Amino acid sequence: MSHVVVSGANGFVGRALCRALLDAGHRVTGLVRRSGGCVDGVTEWIDSSTDYNGIAETWPAGLAADCIVHLAARVHVMHDTAADPDAAFRATNVDGTLRLAAVAQQHGVPRFLFVSSIKAVAETDNGRPLREYDAPRIDDAYGRSKRAAEEGLIRLGDATGLEIVIARPPLVYGPQVRANFLRLMDAVWRGVPLPLGGADARRSMIYVGNLADALAHCATDPRAVRQCFHVADSTAPTVAELVRALARHLGKPARLLPVPASWLRAAGRLTGRSAQVDRLIGGLQVDTSHIRDMLGWQPPYSTDEGLSATADWYRSTH
Repeated sequence: MSHVVVSGANGFVGRALCRALLDAGHRVTGLVRRSGGCVDGVTEWIDSSTDYNGIAETWPAGLAADCIVHLAARVHVMHDTAADPDAAFRATNVDGTLRLAAVAQQHGVPRFLFVSSIKAVAETDNGRPLREYDAPRIDDAYGRSKRAAEEGLIRLGDATGLEIVIARPPLVYGPQVRANFLRLMDAVWRGVPLPLGGADARRSMIYVGNLADALAHCATDPRAVRQCFHVADSTAPTVAELVRALARHLGKPARLLPVPASWLRAAGRLTGRSAQVDRLIGGLQVDTSHIRDMLGWQPPYSTDEGLSATADWYRSTH
């Protein structure tokens, strides 16, 4: 069995990944900024330095890991208040990532799995599911930082022999989900009419349990070395289908107004929110054939099972 270090082990995805690794019999060390929040069985490694500036000093004596899974990041936000968002994202998502990877290589860690984002390729699919080798069409500072980190890691791997593996998930959902997905559930729960009945473009997502399973494969399978993988659920619902499924699992009516997508885009242009509207109703399907062909990976949970588990959690908190 392997010894895997997980940065951000006490976060939404980190906790699910640690459970998957422990259940498979692996040893897990959680690299976190503060104590607490890791699942039972994870050994904590505390590094509170900014963007891993002190990682060389806090490296635990005798730590011999087989892989570092790097989840910790400055995440995408809709209304960034940073004076220079590109610089803020670069400091954490690029400089911090490369700093951690370089120190890991110096300590003999053979593999570094970087959890990137589909935003490192594009926000929309332009009518065809996004593939790993598609030319990037990046719209925001977060996506640019993830792409730059990928490219920096590949150069580091080429120069040092560190085995770089990259995973690009789309939107992640599941129990304890936050941000836009949680706001959508809040709206369905409260019975807010949503003008999304005409939103028929399909958008890939990934249930956190499926992402954890895929990352566990990427961290431990020898065939994953020097590969980039798009990971997603087997099905990509439309936004209207998603709302209906959430409403069904929450036991609420789906209050969907049949507003044409063209009207929503026009409203977005008038209000200066075109990017937000496009992210909501534009198509974003992900081609996952590479990880299926290379590693034989299949999502262990269906989208409906994932939505059911998410709704069960939500109901338990309301």
